[in-house]
Amino acid sequence: MPATTRRSSGTSTARPPRSRTSASAARTDEPRTGHVSSAYEELRRSIVMGQLPPGARVSERIVADRLALSRTPVRSALHRLEQEGFVSAVGTGRERRLVVAPLTVEDGREVFTIVGHLEGLAVRTAALLPAPKRKALVAKLRGVNDTLAKQAKKGNATRFFDLDVEFHRLYVEGVAGPRLLTLHRAIKPQSERYIRLYVSVLLDQIGTSVREHERIAATIARGDADAAQHAVETNWRNAGERLTHIISQLGERGSWHV
Repeated sequence: MPATTRRSSGTSTARPPRSRTSASAARTDEPRTGHVSSAYEELRRSIVMGQLPPGARVSERIVADRLALSRTPVRSALHRLEQEGFVSAVGTGRERRLVVAPLTVEDGREVFTIVGHLEGLAVRTAALLPAPKRKALVAKLRGVNDTLAKQAKKGNATRFFDLDVEFHRLYVEGVAGPRLLTLHRAIKPQSERYIRLYVSVLLDQIGTSVREHERIAATIARGDADAAQHAVETNWRNAGERLTHIISQLGERGSWHV
């Protein structure tokens, strides 16, 4: 009995040795995750900015060489970009390749509709903020919108784009919940691809955008969540229609590569 007791005591206090392999894997997981994130961010930025134009082929090997990374994190980043609609797969089997997603009428209309609904949900929260916070937000919105109105005479396309993005960012960031923000941050850059490419033509529509923005600000100021949601969704729907008209005139970008 004493011998058995000693064995039982030894067993209860014994600790399994730490696996060096597991510890090493834990240390390398973080850098690998960082590499995937950096590859994803760099590729997405290049696509949104137009440095990787619609329809352009995306080579895993070339991207890895350019970013000085192995092909594994680049492959993971491209898979995520494909899921989010920034790149598309063309062909099957050995002929399969990835290209930057084309800018088309159908895709643009879908993207703008989704963004409109997401921002419509966000602006409801903004319209229900306490009065002092609403007042401060509306003051910022109108300040940006006033500056945007002045761009109609200056014709600065880049400035117009930045101000328009800032206006919408104000009632989404810091207001919407984390899940809505995650969805918005995934889809919003896809709308920016269209706006950046066609912004010089959209300058003629600044007056319309300014009026629609003022309606958004006014509904937030009143604390009318339903009207604010309707104003935002209308703004994006009208933007989609303006974009569709422009693409129909100038042609779709990148679809001929596919």
